[in-house]
Amino acid sequence: MSNAKNVLGGELQECSSSPLTGFYRDGCCNTGPEDLGVHTVCVVVTAEFLAFSQAQGNDLSTPMPMYRFPGLKPGDRWCLCAERWKEALHAGKAPAVILAATHEATLNHVTLEELEIYALDSEESELPDIFGS
Repeated sequence: MSNAKNVLGGELQECSSSPLTGFYRDGCCNTGPEDLGVHTVCVVVTAEFLAFSQAQGNDLSTPMPMYRFPGLKPGDRWCLCAERWKEALHAGKAPAVILAATHEATLNHVTLEELEIYALDSEESELPDIFGS
């Protein structure tokens, strides 16, 4: 495992091994110079987010084996591009976030406070209100 840090300053945790995620397909939202999309936000996708993403021209539901992309379904964890999460945030469609598995480079695109509102692993989360729980 790398020495990468998460947005909370701790060691970056795995986002998902099934489906295998990450720009490097290592299960973590690691990034580097070749990751032009900055795939650093560990999210839990919803049907609403997948539909929004597809409407924006980013189909995350259809498998693309040539990119080792299985296609996502609601409930899957995935390393999302930081700017795509920000776009969804501004549209009111942001998926939930796992802060411990979200790379610190994400903070170059959105604030920790914005992430915490959607975090499943934060006391600052507003998800119960958002999802009506």
